[in-house]
Order: sequence, then structure tokens, then C-alpha cells
Amino acid sequence: MSLYMKQIEQLVTLQRVDDEIVKLEQTLEATPKELARLEEKLQTLLDQEQKIKDHIDILEKQKSKLETDIEADNSKIKKSKNKLMMVENTKEYHAMLREMDNLEKTNRMREEELASLAEDLQTQNNLLQGVNEQVEKMRAQVEDKREHMQSELKEADQQLSGLHDQRENAKEVVPTPILKRYEFIRSRLNNPVIVPVAEGICCGCNISIPPQKFNELQRGEQIFNCPNCQRLIYWEEHFPKNGDQ
Repeated sequence: MSLYMKQIEQLVTLQRVDDEIVKLEQTLEATPKELARLEEKLQTLLDQEQKIKDHIDILEKQKSKLETDIEADNSKIKKSKNKLMMVENTKEYHAMLREMDNLEKTNRMREEELASLAEDLQTQNNLLQGVNEQVEKMRAQVEDKREHMQSELKEADQQLSGLHDQRENAKEVVPTPILKRYEFIRSRLNNPVIVPVAEGICCGCNISIPPQKFNELQRGEQIFNCPNCQRLIYWEEHFPKNGDQ
């Protein structure tokens, strides 16, 4: 194999390795972000759970106070009824009746409020149960992701190390000026950077190569850029089995 062929072959290899490196680096970046996203969802659910618990706590205190007040006024009504038969003064008798009536009305209102609170408590407890189930599911997802993340990152790091070794090996064959051209194009264009020319057409931009340039390319003596898209190009017939590799 000629030096030119080896250089093209190594440039194609370099491109493949660089593409794999990019994918692995994206994995290394995305995996912790995915865990953070799950942890954020879990925290949102935990905040929602705490909010419902706080609401339930307020309702329970209101319920307890109403029950205490009802019990206290029922005790007053009972005592008043016991005293009622001992009252000798008509005016005092009617005053006690009015007081008892007011206490009973107040307690009826409290009992209505208590019934409403009981409904609210049931609703909130049902909501809490649903959120608790979501919390447990999300917590399991977070733990599962956390457990697998370390092995995923370790594997990606190992693969990345191997790819960097391959990259260094590929670079040894490619002259520094060509390598700099490759790096320059890669930093400014979408992949691929090096492409075959098929039937006189650049496979990177799908535009015809000028005849003279195509003739020079077919000789296989020098690495050229596509005059249109500036990608590195090679004649596909030089690698009939590998295509664009």
C-alpha cells in the first residue's frame, strides 16, 4: 500500500475514532445529568409530599380544637340543664335557656365544620397516599440509576482511553499539515470531514468535482479538499471494498 493510501486510511480511521470519542464524551456528560434530572423529580415529589403533610397537620389541629370546643360546650349545656330545674326566677330561667340555645347552635355549626374537615382530611390523605407511591417509585429509579452510573462511567472511561490510544496511532501516519487541516475542518463543519468521491461527485456536499481536480485525485498522489465544501476527499475506487469506511 502506498503512503498516500495509508494516510487516507488513517484519516478515515481517525474520523471514526473521533466520532466514537464524541459519543462517549456525550455519554459521560449525559449520564450524571440524567441522574440529576431524576433527583430533581424526586425532590419535587418530596416537596409536594411535605406540603400535603403540613396541610394535614393544620387540619388535624383544627379538628382537635373543634372537638375540644364541642366537648366543652356540651359539658356546659349539661350543667345548665341540671341547674335549670333549680332556677326560681323566670328571668334567670329564660336567660339560661337562651344561653343553652346559643351553645347548641354554636356546636351545630362546629359539627358541620368538623364534617367538612373530615372530608378534607380524607381527600388530603388520599393525595398523600398517591404521592407516597410516586415517591417510592421515583426513589427506586434514582437508586437504580445511581448504582448503574458508576459502572457506565467506568466503562465509558475505559473505552475512551482505548480510543485515544487508537487516535494517537492513526495520527502517526498522517503528516502534521494534513492533520491540522483535518482538525481545522472538523472544528468548523458537520461530520464527516473526509469523504469519498463517487463518479466525480463529492459525497459530502453532492456537488461535482472539477474534471482537472478529479483527474489529479484519481492519481492517488496527494490529499485534496473538495473545492465546494472544503472536506478532505479521496477517490472511492482506491478503496473498493471499504467504501467510505
